[in-house]
Amino acid sequence: MDFQAKYITPDIKLSCYEDKFFKSDIMFDHHMLIWFISGETKIVQADATYFFKKGDIFLIPRNQLATIINYPKDGQPHKTVVMHLSTKRLRDFYASKDIKIKAFASPKILCFNNHLLLESCLSSLIPYFEMKDLPQDIAYLKITEAITILRTIDRGIDNVLANFEEPGKVDLVSYMERNFMFNLPLQKFGYLTGRSLTTFKRDFSKAFSTTPQRWLTQKRLELAHYQFVEKKKKPIDVCYEVGFENLSHFSYAFKKKYGYSPTEVAGG
Repeated sequence: MDFQAKYITPDIKLSCYEDKFFKSDIMFDHHMLIWFISGETKIVQADATYFFKKGDIFLIPRNQLATIINYPKDGQPHKTVVMHLSTKRLRDFYASKDIKIKAFASPKILCFNNHLLLESCLSSLIPYFEMKDLPQDIAYLKITEAITILRTIDRGIDNVLANFEEPGKVDLVSYMERNFMFNLPLQKFGYLTGRSLTTFKRDFSKAFSTTPQRWLTQKRLELAHYQFVEKKKKPIDVCYEVGFENLSHFSYAFKKKYGYSPTEVAGG
């Protein structure tokens, strides 16, 4: 089986992908605290690209678009402990705390490598994945422990974890220009720009004078061409980073638009 997951609760899992290439465009509904046991991954966001490997610990804030690319590494599976810090759990945690947060538009992925307390907390979960009928209180305590450690090592983390606002209506043009490379359902784009699907399509047509799918395809192909010419990247890398799901479809669409294949413009 290519993918396996073991759960302590729906919020805590041990995730394991076999030693194969895997790519997904996602938007997380909850903050994700991740500890890498083995393997490598690349996470591409609109403004930054991150590489993570064995031993790394990081937090992906909720409602952030990202392309996740898992790479084979030394025959080892891509294996992580993943803890969801859900809005409900965080509301419970912060209910008794009097804090003032500073909201900011786009929180980045936060890295917490080499923090012994946090690594100890996450690694201590490993034995629980083999147990049956684990009391829910233990899982609750482990999540509370992780949040407490995060607040100890990062004084600004409350601005991320205690911000419970949902996405508001934002400028559609600037948002789509920054995030067109993420291959998500239009409903997700609507949610993240503060619109229903119907309103999103209507506003999009008014702003761009075309359909979302046509515009997205053209923007992705233009970015791909730039990556080949200016960045000298390989077709296999560009294909997935600009929002296509497979190389054959990408190559067909690229040649249809430009008259030559990705390998020709990329030099092989």
